[in-house]
Amino acid sequence: MELSEIQQRFITHWGEMGTAWGVNRTVAQIHALLFIHGKPLHAEALAETLKVARSNVSTSLRELQSWNLVRTSQVLGDRRDYFETTSDVWELFRVVVKGRKEREFTPTTQLLQALCDRPDFANEPPDAQDRLRATCELMDQLNRWSDEMLRLSPGTLVKVLSLGASIQKFVRGGDAS
Repeated sequence: MELSEIQQRFITHWGEMGTAWGVNRTVAQIHALLFIHGKPLHAEALAETLKVARSNVSTSLRELQSWNLVRTSQVLGDRRDYFETTSDVWELFRVVVKGRKEREFTPTTQLLQALCDRPDFANEPPDAQDRLRATCELMDQLNRWSDEMLRLSPGTLVKVLSLGASIQKFVRGGDAS
C-alpha cells in the first residue's frame, strides 16, 4: 500500500511518541497505520507497508489486542485475519486512559494505600508519613476525577476541556490571582 507523505509523517511521529510513552515503536506505528487508513488490514499488508518483519507485526498486534486497541475482523472469502482500530478519537482516548489506569495507576494507588495501612507505618518519620498520605490522597482524587471524566459523553467532555482557566475563576469566586 502506498502512503502519502502526510500519512508517512503521522505514522513515523506516532511511532516516536510511542517510544516516549513506553510503547514499542512498531506497535505504535501499526496502530497509527490502522487508525489513519480507517479500514481493516491483514498482517502481511501491515508488514509490507511499514517494511517490518512479519513476526514483529504478529507480536505487535498481540500487544495492541491486549490493550484493546485493535480487534480482529474477517473478510468474506479470505481466510486471513484482518485487524482494525476505532476511528473515534474519543473512544481511543477512553481505551488508552482505562488501560493505563489499570496497568499503572491502580497498582500504584493500591500500593500507597497498603503502605499507609500497615501497622508499622506509624514508625516512619512524620514528614515521610505526611508525604505518603498526601500522595495517596492526590491519587485517590485523580482516580475519582478520571472515572467521572471517562463517564462523560464526548460532547460534554469537549465542553469541560474548553472551560480551561474559566473553572479557576469560578472556584476562586472571580479572583483570578
